[in-house]
Amino acid sequence: MKEPVILEAVRTPFGRYGGAFREERPDALLAHTLRGLVGRAGIDPEEIEDVVNGTVTQTGEQGANVGRLGVMLAGFPVTVPAVTLNRMCGSSQQAVHSASQAIAAGDIGYAIASGVESMTRAPMFSDVGSGSSSYEALNPDLLVKQDLVHQGESAERIAEQWKITREDVDALSAESHRRASEAALENKNAEILPTGGLDAEGNAIELTSDEGIRGVVDAEKMASLKTIFRPGGDGVVTAGNSSQISDGAAAVLVGEREWAEADGFVPRARFRARVVVGDDPTMQLTGVIPATRLALKRAGLSIDDLDWIEVNEAFATVILSWADELKPDMKKVNPWGGAIAHGHPLGATGAGLMAKMLAGLEATDGQLGLQVMCIGHGMSTATIIERI
Repeated sequence: MKEPVILEAVRTPFGRYGGAFREERPDALLAHTLRGLVGRAGIDPEEIEDVVNGTVTQTGEQGANVGRLGVMLAGFPVTVPAVTLNRMCGSSQQAVHSASQAIAAGDIGYAIASGVESMTRAPMFSDVGSGSSSYEALNPDLLVKQDLVHQGESAERIAEQWKITREDVDALSAESHRRASEAALENKNAEILPTGGLDAEGNAIELTSDEGIRGVVDAEKMASLKTIFRPGGDGVVTAGNSSQISDGAAAVLVGEREWAEADGFVPRARFRARVVVGDDPTMQLTGVIPATRLALKRAGLSIDDLDWIEVNEAFATVILSWADELKPDMKKVNPWGGAIAHGHPLGATGAGLMAKMLAGLEATDGQLGLQVMCIGHGMSTATIIERI
């Protein structure tokens, strides 16, 4: 079996909903990221044999196989194919898995795994109705078989089961912003590709860091935010301790190790485990727990062996319940902050976290990294990489 390795990984800064990228089409945002990736890697786009792209809301400007549209807009040769997949929040992490699996099988030598999501221009849920956030468009027979609820309600049920308090989730949120702000101020995020956008007045700017990060979190204001999914006040989930709706794109270049080395490239990391699991669709966000356990088992590692851990901060309760079960060193978990601070552009986040984790491992001389993401309807993706 061939050995897939990561050669380069980049992401745009993640922009706020209605923010710097509000006038940027998602296919153009993806094209910018693809050009930036091959430019940094120094690879001729003609060498790319497939582009696997993750996008969740595949409608409007994100429809018609936005991955292929982005490839053509980037100016790649028409011989470079692309496919767009949807594994919800884990879409571009799945793209990394799929690209590396194709290389491991010997089908191709170089591939790009990418992701893009403009939640401003292609609103969440618009692929199942007119912007509806309900389950009205789903088959009624499915709702008889499964108690499907909004992810926010699942996050509240997690808080109840693991006895997570409002103070706990607000503290994690504040720490996420603190870490992300520190990383941005110290220019640690080497994975970020500067990207053009607009300021509030409509003037052209170049965004070089994530737009949603708050340098200082007002604890009193955070505590005053109303709970969203338990409006009576007995819940814990607020806009302040949940991931931000965002716009962004990311891309990872994967190559076959011997082939890449013969071409003069220096591999940066290899794959120790690639996992996807299904879990309870009502709790739906707890799949990160069995996914982590399975990834560690397949890699022959323990949680203490890891140097860097990215757990997507869809909701603070996800991180806290996962931590309660896995008992990690929390200093290693989202060291540069997470989606509560930098945002979560659905389809782009998986590849974005991979790029951030690789940059973080290199910055700290770490060797082993775990990325794990919760996914709607009760799934989870997990990847363990090792620096070479």
